[in-house]
Amino acid sequence: MLLFCNFANGHQKSYTRFGLTKLTYMKNKQISTTKFSKLSYTISGSETAPALLLLHGFPESGTLWHKIAPTLSKDFLLVIPDLPGSGNSTLAAEKTSMELLSEGIKEILDAEKISKAVIAGHSMGGYVSLAFAEIYPSYVQGLSLVHSTTVSDTAEKKENRRKAIALIQKGGKEAFVRGMVPNLFSDSFRQLNPKVIEDHIETGLKLNAESMIAFYEAMLIRPMRTFILKQVPYPVQWIIGKYDNLIPTESALQQSSLAQVNFVSLYTQSGHMSMIECPYLLEQDLKDFTLYCFNC
Repeated sequence: MLLFCNFANGHQKSYTRFGLTKLTYMKNKQISTTKFSKLSYTISGSETAPALLLLHGFPESGTLWHKIAPTLSKDFLLVIPDLPGSGNSTLAAEKTSMELLSEGIKEILDAEKISKAVIAGHSMGGYVSLAFAEIYPSYVQGLSLVHSTTVSDTAEKKENRRKAIALIQKGGKEAFVRGMVPNLFSDSFRQLNPKVIEDHIETGLKLNAESMIAFYEAMLIRPMRTFILKQVPYPVQWIIGKYDNLIPTESALQQSSLAQVNFVSLYTQSGHMSMIECPYLLEQDLKDFTLYCFNC
């Protein structure tokens, strides 16, 4: 087992930048498939560079990554979807599951003729990336779990999700979002950045109630996928926030040694949202990890 640890700052390795040709600016794209009437995503960077796919969590959209996307697109072909049901992407007609959401991701990669990518998933996006890794392993060059986990919900968490679903069904979407979103951030960040918190509350409120319920039901029934870590031939990255209120640090650290090659970063000032709380660390770690996965 190979383990790269970082308990304060981003990895400080030096790499030669991948040669950029055919540089493209960020494009907003949309495709339609048999199951998904609209799958929206942005794509930017060089067509010949290694592909990096960023999957957002709940209750966000692809705009979650806006702070780190410009830097990452200098080195990679960067693909950022709105997961089906989020942003400008629509839910499928059938019941939502992590497996179904991962199918939407495959459709996007196929549309762009991308056969290999590093998949980075934040929170729920991590659950989707794990389902993708199980069902479509040949596409995965590396897996980055950003404030996410391979384990299924505990009985307590399942009950909390059921209560949240009931609240949303009764018209309590705004109360739910206003109660949930601040908890995603560390106490210190929340106190110093009230406008940022309000902006993310407003983003969360854009997600319709149907999608909220569908996502929570999908998270509630998702299986444990810890076994994947022991089987994968590619590196796995763990981005862990010391003050993450959703993913226990101890649990994440226990899982972070199971793959053959592990990159582990513990952000000592971050909660669940490092792409907002400390974007400079996350963008550097994602860059180093992706270059490593593609042997650049």
